[in-house]
Amino acid sequence: MIGIVIVSHSNKISTGIVELCKEMVRDDIKIISAGGTRDGKLGTDATLIMEAIEEANSGDGVAILVDIGSSIMSSEIAVEMLPEDMRKNTIILNAPIVEGSLAAAIQACISNDLEDIKRAGMEAKYMDKVES
Repeated sequence: MIGIVIVSHSNKISTGIVELCKEMVRDDIKIISAGGTRDGKLGTDATLIMEAIEEANSGDGVAILVDIGSSIMSSEIAVEMLPEDMRKNTIILNAPIVEGSLAAAIQACISNDLEDIKRAGMEAKYMDKVES
């Protein structure tokens, strides 16, 4: 199974997104929160993110969804810290964190293909929420 890591500057946000995703998908999908800093403050922590990637990884790959700014940079650093075999199957999605996380989690139940999950997460950018 493809694992999913949610990275936000706020642990409350990333934990809430994980909770929302788990309402939509099977329990066997690993969706891990990596929000905030280790001491519970706002911010990001590359080591915390790396540990979340390792926890989410079952050998098939990991998709990371981020909010803004340093969450992207910290996720990139975390990926670089991984062993090569994990690094090549870990991607950061260019997707909205809430909608992209939901789409990626649902797709992970349907397909064990990292490219399918990437596409689903990224397509969430174009989801109409209300009629124009």
